[in-house]
Amino acid sequence: MKNFIYADKFFMKYGIEEKGYLSIIDGKFGKFQKEKPDVNDNIIDYSGKYIAPGLVDTHIHGLLNADVMDNTFEAINTISKGLLKYGVTSFLPTTLTDSIETLSESIENISNNYKKVEGAKIQGIFLEGPFFTEKHKGAQNEKYFKDPEINVLKKWQEKSGNLIKKIAIAPEREGAVEFTKYATKNNISIALGHSSSTFEQAEKVVNSGAKIFVHTYNGMSPLNHREPGMVGAAMALKDTYAELICDGHHVSPIAAKIMMDIKSRDNIALITDCMRAGAMPDGEYILGKFDVNVKNGVARLSSGSLAGSVLTMNNAIKNVIDWNIATLEEAIKMASYVPALSCNINDVCGCIDQGMDADFIVIDNNLNVHETYINGVCKYKSDK
Repeated sequence: MKNFIYADKFFMKYGIEEKGYLSIIDGKFGKFQKEKPDVNDNIIDYSGKYIAPGLVDTHIHGLLNADVMDNTFEAINTISKGLLKYGVTSFLPTTLTDSIETLSESIENISNNYKKVEGAKIQGIFLEGPFFTEKHKGAQNEKYFKDPEINVLKKWQEKSGNLIKKIAIAPEREGAVEFTKYATKNNISIALGHSSSTFEQAEKVVNSGAKIFVHTYNGMSPLNHREPGMVGAAMALKDTYAELICDGHHVSPIAAKIMMDIKSRDNIALITDCMRAGAMPDGEYILGKFDVNVKNGVARLSSGSLAGSVLTMNNAIKNVIDWNIATLEEAIKMASYVPALSCNINDVCGCIDQGMDADFIVIDNNLNVHETYINGVCKYKSDK
C-alpha cells in the first residue's frame, strides 16, 4: 500500500525539506517529492505541521509506574505504549545494578517479549551496571558492584539472543580494557559512567573501543584543572558520544552548551534516564531497592542524590531550544539519529530515509506531539 504525507516541513536524514510529499510504501519510507502526486485520496494532509523521525531513547528505566526491573511483560509493554505520547518510537529498556541472577531474569524477560510490545519498538537492551565504583554510585546499588567479566557478558548475550546493544562500566575496574575489546568486537557499545576514573584510565578504555559517556557530568569524576577526570575525557576524546539529561536539574543549560560546543551537536545524545515516576504525579516511588521521593518534578533518594529523572524526550528537545543552545533541527537529531548511531542501531531507527521503517512523529512549531506513527500506521493521536 502507498500513501503520501504532506506537511510544511520534513526533517530528513540529509537535511530539511520544505512543503512537499513523502511517500510511505508498505510501512517503509519512500521518496520525497515537491510535486503533488496524481492520486488525491492517498494523501494525508498535515498542513501547518512538521514531520520528524521518531525519537530514540537509549537510556530509560521506566514510565507510568512501570520499571524494566519489574521483570514482567506488562511493565515493558506499559513503557512501550506510554512512550508514543512523547514521540518516542524506539528505545533501549535500561536495567539497574543488581545481582547477576536478577539481571539475567531481566534480560530473559526482555528478549522473550520485545517483539510483542504494542508501542515504541524495543531495539535492544542497555545494561547500566553492575561494573561500577562507589564514589559516584548515584542510585546504583553498590552491594552488587564488581569487576567486568567477559564470561558473564557472553552468557547474557546468549540469553538475550544478541539483543544487548550497550553496557556501562567504570573504566578503572580491573579487566575493563579486555572487556571493552570483547564487547566492541561483538557489536556492543561500551559506555563509561558511575566512575571516579582519571582521564588516563578513561582514555585507555576509549582507545580500546568505548564510545559513550553515561549521563555526562552526572555520576563521574568532574573536570579539574589538574585532573581532567571523566568529564574532561568526555570533552577531549574524539569520536565519542556524550549523553545529556536536559531536564534543567541534572545539568545546567550552560554546562550542556559547553559540552555541545566542544563535542559538536553531532556527538550529543539526548536521553531521559526516566524512572517509573515518569508521567506520574509527585510522590513516593521505588527505584531498584531504593525509596525515591519525587517533588516538583525532581526524583531524589533520601540522601539527596538524584535518582534518575521524570523527563520525557519531547521535553528534552523543548528545553534545549528554550535554552537557546540548539536549533530545532539539531535538537531533533540529538534525540533521534545520534542516540541510534551511538548504539549501532541507526540501520533500523533514528532518521527519515528511503527504505527505513516509517516511524515518525507529527509536531507543530511549539514541539507538541500530535501523532506518532509506527511502520506507517498512526499509533498515537493527541486529543488536543
